[in-house]
Amino acid sequence: MDVSLSYFLQAISTNPVMLVTVLLTLGVIFVNGWTDAPNAIATCITTRCLGARKAIITSAVFNFLGVLIMTHINSAVASTISNMVDFGSNTHEAQIALCAALFSIVVYSVGASYFGIPTSESHSLIAGLTGAAIAIHGGLDGVNPDEWIKVIYGLFLSLALGFLSGWVICKLITMICAGMNRHKTNRFFQAGEIFGAAAMSFMHGAQDGQKFIGVLFLGVAFSNGQSSVEGVIIPVWLMIVCSTVMGVGTSVGGEKIIKSVGMDMVRLEKYQGFSADLAGAFCLLLSSVFGIPVSTTHTKTSAIMGVGAVKRLSAINFGVVKDMMLTWVFTFPGCGLISFVMAKLFMTIL
Repeated sequence: MDVSLSYFLQAISTNPVMLVTVLLTLGVIFVNGWTDAPNAIATCITTRCLGARKAIITSAVFNFLGVLIMTHINSAVASTISNMVDFGSNTHEAQIALCAALFSIVVYSVGASYFGIPTSESHSLIAGLTGAAIAIHGGLDGVNPDEWIKVIYGLFLSLALGFLSGWVICKLITMICAGMNRHKTNRFFQAGEIFGAAAMSFMHGAQDGQKFIGVLFLGVAFSNGQSSVEGVIIPVWLMIVCSTVMGVGTSVGGEKIIKSVGMDMVRLEKYQGFSADLAGAFCLLLSSVFGIPVSTTHTKTSAIMGVGAVKRLSAINFGVVKDMMLTWVFTFPGCGLISFVMAKLFMTIL
């Protein structure tokens, strides 16, 4: 299969469906950087460790590096996404279905972002791909259960491990710093939070960037007349394109989401923000190494809840948590249904 940049440019200039697929994929990556990346820097901003503009620029840079470096070292997450569904042997229909899946993600993510509610682009992507595969096959034949089960693992991993890691790290820090001067420790945790925000941004790029690289790689395969990307190495130029777009998307920011995650759910102090960032980055690193696609939103918010629970459960604003949980619950049927309908429509008219 030809995965060179020259072939890619030729394909998008001669194949309209391929062009739409690429534009939608890059659009989704941009939206992901815009709506999801703010979760990584929310605590750093709301605890006043770093100004909003500096934090967003830092996040953009480390999102770029996360996509580029981690995909080059370990592309297991991208492989999981690429192999999660089978769009069949008709590569023309497969490209159309892929467009429908991407369209559903953009619609759902932008709508949720408008109301300032953090979304899970990871689950939007999985739901969109699944809905499109069901539309092509007329059933679940196109869903790979061995890969799909990793989504379930990721769901529980991000919730349980995120909460537990946040609680344990914050508890340890509380015990270690119990007799220390509060002013001096605050200076340390201010620097620590900047490091934590950079680590979270890097791992956000590593996780979410890989997912969408996997989708764009599928589009390249379909344009080559190949129904899968098994055994094909992801080219460096593809990593650079995706990481650049995500970095630009991050630079746009997401002030409503920063407020929801960093202020409305739990009122954080500097050491708590550092604990949440460290816990979130650890969970994302572990998931990336084992090729488990997880939601950075799930992971970060669960870590924040774990940190808040160290003092008392009442420190958590469960009203905001409930809103986010409802968003997550509706993601799979919502995106899946939009993708299914659009796939059927696109295949009829194209």
